[in-house]
Amino acid sequence: MGYPVYYSDEQAKVLTDTHPEIRAGLISRFGTGIYSEEILNRKELAAHIFKSEPDRIFVNQLIHPVVRADFERWCAEQHTALVFNEAAILFETGAYKQFDATVLVIAPHELRMQRIMERDRCTVEQAEARMKSQWSDEQKIPLATVVITSNGELPLVSQIERAILTLFSL
Repeated sequence: MGYPVYYSDEQAKVLTDTHPEIRAGLISRFGTGIYSEEILNRKELAAHIFKSEPDRIFVNQLIHPVVRADFERWCAEQHTALVFNEAAILFETGAYKQFDATVLVIAPHELRMQRIMERDRCTVEQAEARMKSQWSDEQKIPLATVVITSNGELPLVSQIERAILTLFSL
């Protein structure tokens, strides 16, 4: 719709490769092998964080404040009435409280599993582990300003247009 979007996961990938504080923290926790030729070994990190709650919490506490600061820097550079921040675990981290409004996109479990496996090229078990590390839609819906259903059947454009009208009316 022409509004700028900050993609938290994509920026987190850039920052995990380049930000000295993140690099030092990950190396301290997981050893130098967590990086290969200056690039984070994301599969190895995923193996740690989806099997160990303490490791997942550590990584989230290390990376999320840096990404949030990067978003604030990016946001200050935008000159539009609305900006969007796409993030996977906005509710789980409590970061949703920092925004004027939230738009939650939901999809059926099976479709989410398929999308995760295609995106991450992972197994059913790995996709399930990723989903288990996130809140259910039932937990997030009451906290969302607007909910969009992406099930392959309902038209998305009309839902997005309604969402934007709602955001402007706040």
